[in-house]
Amino acid sequence: MTSNLHQLPETVGIAGAGLLGRLFAWKLLQSGCKVTLFEAGQFAPKPGDTFFPAAFTAAGMIAPLSEAVVSDQNIYRMGQFALQQWPEWLKTLPSVEPFFYQRGSLVVAHPQDVSELTQFEQELQFVLPECNTYARINQQQIHELEPDLNPVFSEGLLLSEEGHINNRQLLTALGKEIIRLGVTLRDQTSVNVQPNKIVTNTNEETFDWVIDCRGYGAKVQDKKLRGVRGETLAVQTKEFSLQRPVRLMHPRYQLYIVPKPHNIFLIGATQIESEDKSAVSLQSSLELSSALYTLSSAFAEARIIELGVNLRPAYQDNLPRIQIQHGLITANGLFRHGYLLAPAIIESVLAYLGNKEQTVFCNLLQDHR
Repeated sequence: MTSNLHQLPETVGIAGAGLLGRLFAWKLLQSGCKVTLFEAGQFAPKPGDTFFPAAFTAAGMIAPLSEAVVSDQNIYRMGQFALQQWPEWLKTLPSVEPFFYQRGSLVVAHPQDVSELTQFEQELQFVLPECNTYARINQQQIHELEPDLNPVFSEGLLLSEEGHINNRQLLTALGKEIIRLGVTLRDQTSVNVQPNKIVTNTNEETFDWVIDCRGYGAKVQDKKLRGVRGETLAVQTKEFSLQRPVRLMHPRYQLYIVPKPHNIFLIGATQIESEDKSAVSLQSSLELSSALYTLSSAFAEARIIELGVNLRPAYQDNLPRIQIQHGLITANGLFRHGYLLAPAIIESVLAYLGNKEQTVFCNLLQDHR
């Protein structure tokens, strides 16, 4: 499903140049709107930058089944929509390498932790009792799918519909495309948003509509928002290959590993109720590294190329919100589901702005006009 937009506003100011901000700018510019995009940090983050959107740190998994286990059916429905929408969007975006892969994802557990795998499957059946897009697989089937994984894994779950996105390549491509389409860019500019108005330290600009998608950066105005710390480890090796994301079930954490271009693998597990953005702790780095090594001893000689930290924007219920006043739309609270939920958020807001009678996910909209 795509938006059939009409009667769009002539001018739109967007606060936040993360995933949502770039997607909003891209779709609105394509429809003829004049867009001004504000970003508190660098529009194109460089190695060593300490302030950049959470979308750059994310793994980019489109995993509606995996996330339904820890959320609800609404997240699953929006995730299914994302699996349909991302390929449609991305085929129009210039690219040298594919942005999107849909090869499923694999959930495994060490023999002593198989009960964690069973519990995951039971929770999945409880939330989605009619779902038939996953299967329990054995050791041989795991080896056929991912021959470089440790052969100790005797059982697993294949979630066949899931996918993943090369997120940094996507964000870079979106940035180049919206510049080509004529966006007015104001980076390294902190803002305050108001209906029809974006205020900076030195100026204020008025628009037909303002869209606030600053993520955690919006907390200065939205006190109900909180940051949830996440830590990632990126390694590079030619000694190991992976076709799809793998989740390792463990009593204390769920580690995930996602393949990226150029023999890079992104590993994450931590979800810490803290708004601390300091460097990765020694304990976290040891846990990530040791869990990674148990997936395959080939990682012993992998080179660590990045330790990442960022804050996921979340409300108390960890569910997204689109709040509407006349002249101001706030889209936030995507938590750890940014790439999973973004298409539903974007299409719902664009449908609203285009005065469509029915929005894509009308339950997301909280109209306070």
